[in-house]
Amino acid sequence: MESKNKKLYIETLGCQMNKSDTERITGIMSHFGYEAVENEEDADFLIVNTCSIRQLSEDKAYSKLGVWGKRKKGGEDLIIGIAGCVAQQEKENLLKKFPYVDLVFGTHNIYELPKILKEGEGRICAIRNEAIPEEEFNIIRNKNINAWLPIMEGCNNFCTYCVVPYTRGRERSRSVENIIKEFKKIVREGFKEITLLGQNVDSYGKDLEGKPDFAYLLSELDKIDGDFRIRFTTSYPTDITDKVIETVKNGKKICECFHIPMQSGNDRVLKMMNRRYNVEEYAKIVNKIKENIENVTVTSDFIAGFPSETEEEFQDTIKQIEILGLDYSNTAAYSPRPNTPAGKLTDKFIDENTKKTRLQKLNEAVKKASFNSNEKFVGKTLEVLVEKVKEENGERILEGRLRNNKVVHFKSKKHDIGDFVNVKLNKASIWCLFGEEKE
Repeated sequence: MESKNKKLYIETLGCQMNKSDTERITGIMSHFGYEAVENEEDADFLIVNTCSIRQLSEDKAYSKLGVWGKRKKGGEDLIIGIAGCVAQQEKENLLKKFPYVDLVFGTHNIYELPKILKEGEGRICAIRNEAIPEEEFNIIRNKNINAWLPIMEGCNNFCTYCVVPYTRGRERSRSVENIIKEFKKIVREGFKEITLLGQNVDSYGKDLEGKPDFAYLLSELDKIDGDFRIRFTTSYPTDITDKVIETVKNGKKICECFHIPMQSGNDRVLKMMNRRYNVEEYAKIVNKIKENIENVTVTSDFIAGFPSETEEEFQDTIKQIEILGLDYSNTAAYSPRPNTPAGKLTDKFIDENTKKTRLQKLNEAVKKASFNSNEKFVGKTLEVLVEKVKEENGERILEGRLRNNKVVHFKSKKHDIGDFVNVKLNKASIWCLFGEEKE
């Protein structure tokens, strides 16, 4: 299976793990002479890397396939592929549903691409139920200051609303040696912020010989020479250990930011979701982090309109956002996913109008919490890593992030992207802070 012009375009949907997978796919394809292009019109090999966490993401993937299919039917010589979680979930059904798709490969098949491309004939569906060991290939990362580094993949929690255990499989940790090797390469390439990825990073190492834990991995990476920051996501509440908190507190390069999805502020709903904690336990974890780490932020995820959720139970979620002092939260209306226990509770589904209303209320609570959080940092002088520069009314406006992931805007004539700048914060808005450069 080979295209003529060897121009590759990948449309990436979903989480950071998908973005990292795309970088690996691009690197693997480069071994076969494929050049990645930014404009899909210039490519003759087109891949959509899919996300199945919500129906909206799945619909976006199908829409993109439809656009490419029209081009192919119109006479263009194209190879069209679909990868990622939807591919892993739907398998051969995608070849039946989209007759113009040539290649379907899942989350466990990325390192098999060389074999698939070399030996494959006709329309191919390559789906493994278990991942194969990683192999050494180039990774072609986006040219910016941020890099993704997967340390593990998969999930053992089986939350009733989530397809990840079915599409990404059980938890699998990469070796400490491989992670450190890739990490050092990223540093040599000049990236300033490296985010460690996993569906549940705090479970890292439980499946490895000797059981090196996440705190150990963080401390080893923190020792590496260079001018950079370390981030990590995502954390499962009850897997965050005192050792991890202490490691973040004492780390020189580890960012003071925890993303800890709560999903609901009501105990009964949490039990329905098969989350392994209650509101009190979650609060203890958040409070312990905030009491021990200066300038830390704790962000979260919430679902509005989970099956059988009452209005009173939803209001419990609104209250917890304020009580816990969460700094920011991602929100979504519940979206039933195939083969999940919650997706089968059709008699308990919340109507779409109610879900929409609750999501709006949830977003308003998040806005309020975000503004209150930002206001707490006004008057402080903190380090900003510059990510963007723009001209506005003849002045250079820089945008960057604090170690705790808050966005900051400030003016500077001399600094540029990739610089670390001390900024005094003097104004807060809902989504960002404003400040002035400190000499």
